[in-house]
Amino acid sequence: MYRNPLILATIFATVAPLARADGEPKPNILLIVGDDMGYGDVGFHGCKDIPTPNLDALASGGVRFTNGYVSAPYCSPTRAGLLTGRCQTRFGHEFNPSGPKCGLPLTEQTIADRLKGAGYATGIVGKWHLGANPDFHPLKRGFGEFYGFLGGAHDYFKSNGIQRGTTPLTDTAYTTDDFAREAAAFVERHREKPWFLYLAFNAVHTPMQATKEKLERFPNIQDRQRRTYAAMMSAMDDAIGTVRKRIAESGQESRTLVMFISDNGGPVMQGTTINASCNAPLRGSKRTTLEGGIRVPFVISWPGRLKPAIYQQPAIQLDLTATALAAAGVPAKPESKPDGVDLLPYLNGEKSGPPHESLCWRFGPQMAVRVGDFKLVRYDPNADSPTTGKARKATPPRLYNLREDLGESKDLSATMPEKVNELQAVWDAWNTQNTPPLWAAENKGSVLAR
Repeated sequence: MYRNPLILATIFATVAPLARADGEPKPNILLIVGDDMGYGDVGFHGCKDIPTPNLDALASGGVRFTNGYVSAPYCSPTRAGLLTGRCQTRFGHEFNPSGPKCGLPLTEQTIADRLKGAGYATGIVGKWHLGANPDFHPLKRGFGEFYGFLGGAHDYFKSNGIQRGTTPLTDTAYTTDDFAREAAAFVERHREKPWFLYLAFNAVHTPMQATKEKLERFPNIQDRQRRTYAAMMSAMDDAIGTVRKRIAESGQESRTLVMFISDNGGPVMQGTTINASCNAPLRGSKRTTLEGGIRVPFVISWPGRLKPAIYQQPAIQLDLTATALAAAGVPAKPESKPDGVDLLPYLNGEKSGPPHESLCWRFGPQMAVRVGDFKLVRYDPNADSPTTGKARKATPPRLYNLREDLGESKDLSATMPEKVNELQAVWDAWNTQNTPPLWAAENKGSVLAR
């Protein structure tokens, strides 16, 4: 019997979303990443001069993490960890790619690979920064759709380098607004099927560029760079509001898991692409393993499934991958040696205690390990002299009690040598599972890559 394929497509498009093995419908998953945001530059962290109503609404309606971390103080390594659920030092992606042949190793499977295999429509809108060669292209790493650019930084007004799929575009306007439009269209286009969208803004990374309309929102900010930064933040906040509004208007809100982070702390010291961000009350910057480099705005929202809350146990962006896969009913693969933990049982009360006994970082000669309230850290000494820009060796290990000293100002290593040894032993054991970097830092004369 002849069946019209258009009719069949319409029938299949109206069926209920695919179900997990337990019969629950598979949720949509929206993973949003801001770029180089200051920890103190969102309303839910107390920012006064830059309104972020849409991010604040996401945080107030979801779970806000006060100890949310990323596994690197730098753009590409954090993204490599996020998309694989494995700490990037496990597979050598320790620094930003330093050449055309560098990118997320092909040995690694991405969350998009796994969700696509589970019946999800998969897409990325925005910044890739995991390799520019064809083998590393998002469309070969599990994503069915791509709109954005492949590198690490991009002009906000110029179309050069922007692609749809693999086709270069010439009709772009302002990247943040373009990404909002494309993300909203993806949400609408796949409304009848579970989808995974990785929305990776280049805001608020340099170059510092904003539209006239957004700049006019901040006449009272006298510092020109801070004013531009505020306008860029406001544009990203608007974009997030646009996408969430489309989700709600299309009836998908209750079945959409939304996760938001910045890829690292704000760049506030010489040797980084300074963008007028503010990491207060944290010390340190992008490119350091101090809190200001690795603790970030971190929110998970799932209306009807997770109650609004403030979560104080340490978590890391690697957990978002495990959480998303668990929500989708995709079984864990122990052979892939994931480092992330499914956070849902901790957020809905099924489990208590910390998701991790410890968290560890390695970034060139810098390191950090957190166990409970204590953190042992070797960091870029330019964080102590941010205007010198001189390359020096990383500091000796310093010990801080983050509960009592969030700003990492009181080194306890001389008075608590046993705690130093304890944390160093934890880090040393963790580091045995890492591999050497696959490529060197971009600036070989500095402590690490710029």
